[in-house]
Amino acid sequence: MRIIFFAGKGGVGKTSVAAATGIKAAEMGKKTLIMSLDAAHSLIDIFDLGRNLLDQNRGKPIKVRDNLWLQELDIQEEIQKNWGSIHKYLSLLLNTTGLNEILAEELAILPGMEEVSLLLYINQYVQRKKFEVIILDCAPTGESLRFISIPTTLEWYMSKVFKMERTLVKIARPIAKRIYNVPLPGDDYFETLEKLFTRLKGVDLILTDPQCTTVRLVTNPEKIVLKETQRAYMYFCLYRMHIDAIVMNRIFPEGVRDDYFSEWKKNQETYRKKAEEYFSPLPILSVPLFREEVLGYEQLKRMAEEVYAGKNPLDHFYSGELYRLEKKDGAYRLLLKLPFASKEDIVLNTFAEELSIRLGGYKRLIPLPRPVAGARSVRAKMDGDTLQITFEGEKDA
Repeated sequence: MRIIFFAGKGGVGKTSVAAATGIKAAEMGKKTLIMSLDAAHSLIDIFDLGRNLLDQNRGKPIKVRDNLWLQELDIQEEIQKNWGSIHKYLSLLLNTTGLNEILAEELAILPGMEEVSLLLYINQYVQRKKFEVIILDCAPTGESLRFISIPTTLEWYMSKVFKMERTLVKIARPIAKRIYNVPLPGDDYFETLEKLFTRLKGVDLILTDPQCTTVRLVTNPEKIVLKETQRAYMYFCLYRMHIDAIVMNRIFPEGVRDDYFSEWKKNQETYRKKAEEYFSPLPILSVPLFREEVLGYEQLKRMAEEVYAGKNPLDHFYSGELYRLEKKDGAYRLLLKLPFASKEDIVLNTFAEELSIRLGGYKRLIPLPRPVAGARSVRAKMDGDTLQITFEGEKDA
């Protein structure tokens, strides 16, 4: 099984590159699925297939060629399948505040519901070995990071909060009914949550297994876009996702010699060199700006030839550890790659048997082995792009 995420800032051409990669994999004889993780789906449009095809196969994989399927999720369908009791309770809760029933149902579709549904599909496809290759066309960077953080967040909630919350609600429900007109969740609400968590088990291992899953960041040779790509690189590393290439899209071809574009070309060359400095030793795959909009199978196939230039798109273009735990001279040391981060950006906390790393607006919890969690002294420093956290001694009894 091979899974490749295509992520980056909105508008850089992720869908085109993902679709082109899927075509290349399918033509190599691999059973390939291209899935859209973006709420504003455009896979069907970029293949120029027409929306009536989607209406006939709502939310299901659609076969478009030999060995090639596309899938765009329908959130309403997924709510019925996966979120029934949870959505019903949230709708009822919002309805009691005075919202009309239809609006309450719409607002009860919370951020994260679609992402969890996608994770369920990935887990299912991997376990059943339905496809050999899954290409994931990600939402813009911020939403993608929420997507990959969900397994960790759910793991924390289920292990730390769920049982206590369920017990408290069970005790409080009979009393609340008499004195309070706001409903508390029923047992079916908690059962649905538990089933969802059970079905998601193992998906975090799939996402962080570099032999199976890698991320390719799509960018353009522009200052703002490159900054966003740096941030994406840093956050994907934080969640242990393995990045194996940068795809530099929409580069002016050498044949463009019009004076109007001379400054553009000069700037692009500057930012291409900066990208090489920023992301070394990751390979940068260059894609020229096409004469016309890239639409339809043949155009996407042509793009695939430009992106990979004879390479196998399923290869791992770069391999290297994102973080590791080692022991030396009686002290444990956690090494975590955080490219482009400075020590001012990072806030560390340890509690129970976990290390909390906050980087900007994102937080990652890393479970620690007992000998490490019981350390008396914790020190941290940045060494280049690597955060080194040293754990020494044992806490006093």
